[in-house]
Amino acid sequence: MARCDRYFCRDMTRTFPRWAGIVLVSSVLLSSCTINRDIMFRTSMDYEFDAYMDSAAANLHLQPNDMISFRLFANDGFKMIDLVSEGSSREASFLQRTMFNYYIESDGMVKLPILGRVKLSGLTLREAEDFLEQKYVAFYNKPFVQVQVVNRRVVVFPGGGGDARSIVLENNNTTLLEVLGAAGGLNSRGNAHKVKVFRYGPDRERLVYQFDLSDISGLKYADMVMQGDDVVYVQPNPELAREILSDLTPLVTLLSSILLIITISRNL
Repeated sequence: MARCDRYFCRDMTRTFPRWAGIVLVSSVLLSSCTINRDIMFRTSMDYEFDAYMDSAAANLHLQPNDMISFRLFANDGFKMIDLVSEGSSREASFLQRTMFNYYIESDGMVKLPILGRVKLSGLTLREAEDFLEQKYVAFYNKPFVQVQVVNRRVVVFPGGGGDARSIVLENNNTTLLEVLGAAGGLNSRGNAHKVKVFRYGPDRERLVYQFDLSDISGLKYADMVMQGDDVVYVQPNPELAREILSDLTPLVTLLSSILLIITISRNL
């Protein structure tokens, strides 16, 4: 019986390299389907990206889903200036009572006191203030309106796969370069040649831009002014060798263990 076992082990040792090679090749082919699974939004070589319009001097426009802070004063804001002169504590208390947030709905309309539902989507902040001042002139003497967006944000994927950041747009003219900096810059794996920006167009369809920020000529794209709900996606560089090795290491370890067991059994 032991002799049969030795012959069996000898046969297994001879045939092991053959089927081990088959298993390794098959594993490589199967694992190739899982390599670089963290790369999203791939585009074909002939994909037509949307044309970029220089927006370095553009102003922030109101859009659906914006939450705006709205304040209204009479007499060209005389009361607000008067409160500043009387003391900061009283001013802060008054502003807290008169600062209200309103939501711009999906149709671009917002419901405001006295006026009811009015359309603000598509206007800049200054245009919205002028528009509301003209509306409130029927109810107040020389109305003074302040409008501010309080929930603008941009989602940034710096190129590392699992390091996305949500950046709040605190300034009206925050640029692409600034949000990349706020997200910590490009990941070491990020491809500066393929920086994509996804933005809602006038009809709420997604526009897709791609910029090359790898050299100084890309500075004009880095000055692109961000809008609310923009997504900045830096495409990661593929890491074929590392991921193939990572997928195959457990299998190679298993096969080596089997070979060691067969070798030890043969020598017993």
